[in-house]
Amino acid sequence: MHCYFVLAGDSEIPVIYHVEHVREGRSFATRTVQARQRGKVIFTTTLSFVKMNSAGRKTVEHAFAMPDVPGPKEEEMPRFPQGEDGPFESQRLDIDNSADPKIPEAPWRNTNHKTDDSPQPHMKKCRQWIRARGTISPAGGHHAHLSALAYMSDSYFIGTVARVHKLWTFKPRRGGKPTIDEERLKKLLDEDEEKPARGKSLDEAEEERPEIGMMVSLDHSIYFHNPREFRADEWMFSEMESPWAGDGRGLVFSRIFTRDGRLIATCVQEGVVRLKQPSKSKL
Repeated sequence: MHCYFVLAGDSEIPVIYHVEHVREGRSFATRTVQARQRGKVIFTTTLSFVKMNSAGRKTVEHAFAMPDVPGPKEEEMPRFPQGEDGPFESQRLDIDNSADPKIPEAPWRNTNHKTDDSPQPHMKKCRQWIRARGTISPAGGHHAHLSALAYMSDSYFIGTVARVHKLWTFKPRRGGKPTIDEERLKKLLDEDEEKPARGKSLDEAEEERPEIGMMVSLDHSIYFHNPREFRADEWMFSEMESPWAGDGRGLVFSRIFTRDGRLIATCVQEGVVRLKQPSKSKL
């Protein structure tokens, strides 16, 4: 499924979908879909469907292994990205840097993963557990689980670029409630033994930390690997990384696994990632 976000949509206006049958084959079928509002295309996608078990009994098989990570904590208060009435919940894990040999093990961690202090953002991996909130009704069949997974696959996705660079998605106001990333930053600064030597306070570090001015998805591709071997209302593990960012854009990859380690989807996304620029003097 290859999606392109052309224009911003309006939730108050009905969306008209135009579906074109591109190809009907023995094993594969192709469709294109346009979403339109006010006569303009706001979204396009090309979808490729495959007939299950059409490859025969002998097949080539391998899969990326799920990393060894702590499981989701059922007793932990889940985080609802769209509020407590949001359609899905998530539990974020610490950023992983185990691919970077230059970063030493952190003795104060209670996991086997390394700190997120690497100067190489492309080696960092952002990880989280996700699932649909509540129980998905059987009335929608398994297509409802595929739709839910497609929706959740965009969770914090292009935001991976901001996280691996430790950018503010917005700067917290004094006395306001910080986001998860800001809480994590404060913890790192408090535990940084070199902070006194640098002579920088937390307030100074906050002011110097770059801030995102604009961040929006341009496209989104999803490859479903085992489309009937998961439930979207059960915990799934997502690992995200960014191999490149530049020229006001960023590229991110993700792999999504079932709780028992089966790879069920791979996603790719490009988005606009622009920093807030210093205001120009009017003098």
